[in-house]
Amino acid sequence: MSSVSEYAQKAKHASHIMAGLSSEKKNEALLSIASALESARDDIFLANKKDLLLAEQSGLSMPLQKRLLFDDKKLQIVASGIRSLISLPDPVGRFLLGNELDTGLELYRITCPIGVMGVIFESRPDALVQIASLCLKAGNAVLLKGGSEAAHTNKILAEIIDAATVSIGIPQGWISLLTSREDVNEMLKQDAYLDLIIPRGSNEFVQYIMQNTTIPVLGHADGVCHVYVNEYADRDKAVCIAVDSKVQYVAVCNAAETLLIDESIASELLPVIARALEDRNVRLHGCEKAQAIYKMLPVDKWHHEYLDYEMSVRVVNGLDEAIDHINRYGSGHTDTIVTERREIAEEFMQMTDSGSVMWNCSTRFSDGYVYGFGAEVGISTSKIHARGPVGLEGLVTYKYKLFGNGQIMDDYASGRLHYTHKEIHPKE
Repeated sequence: MSSVSEYAQKAKHASHIMAGLSSEKKNEALLSIASALESARDDIFLANKKDLLLAEQSGLSMPLQKRLLFDDKKLQIVASGIRSLISLPDPVGRFLLGNELDTGLELYRITCPIGVMGVIFESRPDALVQIASLCLKAGNAVLLKGGSEAAHTNKILAEIIDAATVSIGIPQGWISLLTSREDVNEMLKQDAYLDLIIPRGSNEFVQYIMQNTTIPVLGHADGVCHVYVNEYADRDKAVCIAVDSKVQYVAVCNAAETLLIDESIASELLPVIARALEDRNVRLHGCEKAQAIYKMLPVDKWHHEYLDYEMSVRVVNGLDEAIDHINRYGSGHTDTIVTERREIAEEFMQMTDSGSVMWNCSTRFSDGYVYGFGAEVGISTSKIHARGPVGLEGLVTYKYKLFGNGQIMDDYASGRLHYTHKEIHPKE
């Protein structure tokens, strides 16, 4: 039996126990994690320095090195995120629906943990802490596989989280860290034990995961996000939103990759936005109309996730063309419109087929922590189960609980008794 299979079996066993943990016990475990991480800061930073040195020696790009960094600021953020989870309501055990089938026969739909999660994430060690904390709060066990560039940091973080939680009564085996590419392939075979896989990475990688497992997969392939500057946009807002969406953090999936601008204002406003982007070292790739207005490189392809200081630009003929472009070439992740006309913004948000649609604000707000979810386990562009930033609610499913008093089906099948089907709510 492979070590991955052993991890999966232990996680399955642990998940059954975790489903019954009280809110108090889970919150105690989260507090224990936050305190343990803060106490081990020196060891964490030492491990992270090893990863950073290897990344520099291997020529890893600066944006990706920035994602790899786990310093005091990152530690403060993750610790704060964990403590914010404690203050959030328990997602498990929430009432969703009540239906009286007949007098004394009551049906309730109640949230419950999914079970065992397999999460594959990029070389960002703070993601490990966020994912583990969210899974714990939602009562799930988890198998984690991070990027090899963060191997030393991920190892110590997983060890700290494991020790901090098991010491206060969370079942052993609820968290395991996989370390190799071979482990990923082995994890994809564990359909008897894993309930959901969440991959975070390139389009090619996510597609590979989807095509090579029978386990349900939740995630997004890429983040081709758009800023659409409508003809009724405020000039200053347009510049600020376009720049922030692109450069505030270029190496993340909610950074904007394409700028759309209405033809009626392009000759006036596009040069202003373009210069502001170039001042932040962004290299632009434009359509023929955009190139005629401002000097930039031609576009190679519209569905392109740069994750770097590059951006595509297209001049469009109004709202309908902008929406059509996004729905055709976007990834269903996050798209924003800049306009002063509410009716136009509402049409844009209604017709654009994305997990997050925005009006007069940066695409960078598309984030689980920002949305008030405590953190996120990932971004989903799926339309089944969960969509957008996946926080606690995306890590639970539901079950039906039927309370009776000796009723049998034959009484209803024969017509002796009849269903009432009345909406009810749980008794206080």
